[in-house]
Amino acid sequence: MKLYKITSCYLLVLAVFIMSACTKMDDYKKKYEPNGAIIYPGKLDSVQVFSGRNRVLLTGLFTSDPKIVKYRVYWNSKQDSIETPVTRTSGVDTAKLVIPNLPEGTMTFEVRTFDNGGHISVPVTLAANVYGTLYQSSLINRGIIAVKLQTDGSALINWADVNADDGLVSMELKYTDAANKQRDTVIVSQPTGLTTSLPKFNAGKTLSYRTGFKPNKTAIDTFYADYVDQKVIDVTNAYLLNTGPFQRNTFDGRWGTLAAPWITNAAAKNKDGGTNGGYSSDGGGTINWETWNNTPVVNGIVYQVTSSQLSAGSYTVSFDAYSEVQSNSSVYCVAAAGGNGIPILANLSTALGSVKMYNGAKAGTTSPSSRDVKTFTFTLSSPQVVSIGFLGNLVGNGNPGNYFTVFNIKLFKN
Repeated sequence: MKLYKITSCYLLVLAVFIMSACTKMDDYKKKYEPNGAIIYPGKLDSVQVFSGRNRVLLTGLFTSDPKIVKYRVYWNSKQDSIETPVTRTSGVDTAKLVIPNLPEGTMTFEVRTFDNGGHISVPVTLAANVYGTLYQSSLINRGIIAVKLQTDGSALINWADVNADDGLVSMELKYTDAANKQRDTVIVSQPTGLTTSLPKFNAGKTLSYRTGFKPNKTAIDTFYADYVDQKVIDVTNAYLLNTGPFQRNTFDGRWGTLAAPWITNAAAKNKDGGTNGGYSSDGGGTINWETWNNTPVVNGIVYQVTSSQLSAGSYTVSFDAYSEVQSNSSVYCVAAAGGNGIPILANLSTALGSVKMYNGAKAGTTSPSSRDVKTFTFTLSSPQVVSIGFLGNLVGNGNPGNYFTVFNIKLFKN
């Protein structure tokens, strides 16, 4: 009987306690939740912010809570914000928002979602860097070690090595080709050992380039340094004269001989009974041999000597030519040490350097033909004058025979 009384008393006390607790909870809800329990919509998941030029890209995923109808992004201590509607599907939906017109510097962003009842989610907060004119002004173009003309008429650029963490992503180049057409090309960067070939490069024109950077690997914008000019050093006027259009000495109305400082040997004079040869008025004044009507050229030479010593180093000879030289004939542009001229064909190996003109025409025809810029490189170990010119061995095959014209010649210091 005593046990029964004790248990009854205990249950009575417990009931009073529960009633009291419920009363206090109800009072709390009335005071702090007058409109019912607080509801938090699902927050935006996997939020990322990507840097840009005075802007950022914010992305995220809606993986739960189909009742979400919009989200809002706050920044600048919540003084600025953008609200974006959301149309949910049955799967995972993506948020993708570009926030423009931001000042340069570190920005903090707060993201909240809203459901169709006006409830607001807990915040998602993260920071990102915004880049602008200050970052832009710090950019310096990638260095170029050298630009060298190649024997195929291209220009080879050797780029300076850079740090892989510099953010350098590309180089944009503008140049003129051998046909005087403007070319643009984009080079994808690599930190070390990078070279670039520009086909049919017009060495008489300026190469311009600029370098593109991304401030970090995931940035949405590329920043560019200002364009700069990179010249292949043209030393033609310092060492050569009468380089095209070519001036004549003697002339018969079409054929002639080259004016000084060009020197023409007897074998080069295959016109007018040995009076003229090596020059034509074709093309406004060109170096020329033509062997129609059985007028061959055997070790014909035209050359000039540099006006003074070339310093030690590497040089490139470049010339623009049209050729319908047949496969059984040859024309070379040659550079030789000293002032005594260039070697004949049998001694060509003694030259400092040379390049063969196109000679792909079928014997007895004038085709195929070629118009291109030819180049070759030579190196001097010590200062000296150099003889530069053309060596021809052209068979006289009747009509048609061989024909070529050189429109200009240039000398570059590499």
